[in-house]
Amino acid sequence: MRTRRSVRSAHALAGALLAAALAVTGCGAGGDSGDSADSKAAGGKGVAADERAPAEAAPGSADQGAPGGAADRSRSAVPSAPRVAAEHIIRTASLTVRVKDVPTALDEARTAAVNAGGYVGDETTRRDGRGHERTRVVLRVPVDAYEEVLADLEGTGTLIERSANAEDVTGQVVDVESRIRSQRASVARIRELMDRATRLSDVVTLEGELSSRQADLESLLAQQASLKDRTSLATITLTLSETPVRKAAEKEDDDPGFLDALAGGWGVFLTLLRWLTVALGAVLPFAVVAAVAVLGWRKLVGPRLPRRPRQPGAATGGGPGTGTGTLPVAPPVAGYEQGAGRGASAPERATDAGSDDA
Repeated sequence: MRTRRSVRSAHALAGALLAAALAVTGCGAGGDSGDSADSKAAGGKGVAADERAPAEAAPGSADQGAPGGAADRSRSAVPSAPRVAAEHIIRTASLTVRVKDVPTALDEARTAAVNAGGYVGDETTRRDGRGHERTRVVLRVPVDAYEEVLADLEGTGTLIERSANAEDVTGQVVDVESRIRSQRASVARIRELMDRATRLSDVVTLEGELSSRQADLESLLAQQASLKDRTSLATITLTLSETPVRKAAEKEDDDPGFLDALAGGWGVFLTLLRWLTVALGAVLPFAVVAAVAVLGWRKLVGPRLPRRPRQPGAATGGGPGTGTGTLPVAPPVAGYEQGAGRGASAPERATDAGSDDA
């Protein structure tokens, strides 16, 4: 009977412990300000315990016969001053500097960043239509050398624009650290419960909870790493632009000579020829299309059109009133026709008489 009761009581105790642990871990894993405050208080207790350890060890050292034991005990009894959290500030700056030689100034900027313990990030270089070079480079330098590197970069040329920004993220860093401690403790408690669990359902539930807590912990660790990188290294964006070189204007003669006129005329001729070539090239496609259209019209549509009927006088080379062709024939004389009806005319008769005499 005692064995059964002990077994039942053990199961009941294990179930109660599991439920209590899940409730505690669920409350401790939240990311709200209340959890952060609780974790800060727990951290403060840990620090106080660490500070009490040397104070408790001091009497032992005094009992060993050290002459300053009383002074050490009195010194350890004095409460220590509260620790002041270090400032965590994200510093960024942007500089625009005009220089004579962009590649040389860029090499100097790289050297300044590397010598300060930083590195060179993104870099972009482009050249405008007039051949002026412009480079944009991102430098990451330690916060301690931030001001020194800025001064070195400003001395490479003429400063055109400067802007600096400082963002205090101390509260965010402290909050993330507190949540990380709380989350690690929560993961450790879940692991302990998994070691004590005897039923399969409890193990499965605890494994799912452990995976969720570990994912949250990894996210917090990533935030901490990002904050550490941005607060330990300052970001400087440097823009280098090349100074336009102004050439001295050459003295021109007031009176142009023959060669000047020849050069000017030749330039005008070349310009005119170039524009004519451009115009011809622009018109040529339209001319080709128009010629093809005309040829197609004549070949396909022209033969099908009805032809005009020719006039009667067109065969002899012209008609009346055109001024070309044969002359009009006069109507016959009435007397001549009567004489012809009666007999031969007088000249014809004389001719006939002469022939008879012969």
